[in-house]
Amino acid sequence: QVQLVESGGGLVQAGGSLRLSCAASGSIFGIGDMGWYRQGPENQRVLVARITSGGNTLYTDAVKGRFTISRDNTKNTVDLHMNSLKPEDTAVYYCNAIVATSYWGSYWGQGTQVTVSS
Repeated sequence: QVQLVESGGGLVQAGGSLRLSCAASGSIFGIGDMGWYRQGPENQRVLVARITSGGNTLYTDAVKGRFTISRDNTKNTVDLHMNSLKPEDTAVYYCNAIVATSYWGSYWGQGTQVTVSS
C-alpha cells in the first residue's frame, strides 16, 4: 500500500504565501512524476504543477511565476511553494504521484484546503 500525506494548507490573505508538502510512504520501489492538482468551486480537479524524477517541471499558465514545485527523491516528498496568492487560488489541493510497487500506479493524497481572502 502507498500513502500520500499532505500538509501546509490554510487561510492566507491575498498576496501572501503558503507551502504545501506531500510525503509518500509504503512499499515503494520507485516514484515517477509527482504533482499537485486543485479542485475549486467548479468541482473539476485540474493540474497545477508536475515534476519528473529528473526535475523537469510543468506549470499551468495561471500559476507560472508565482508557484514553484520541488521534490526530494531521497525522502519521497514533493513541495509546492505558492507566492503572490490570489483569491482564485482558493481550492482543495491534491498531491499525486506515479509510484512503483509491484506495478506502476497513480496515487492521490487526501487533499488540503487553501483559502485566499481578498
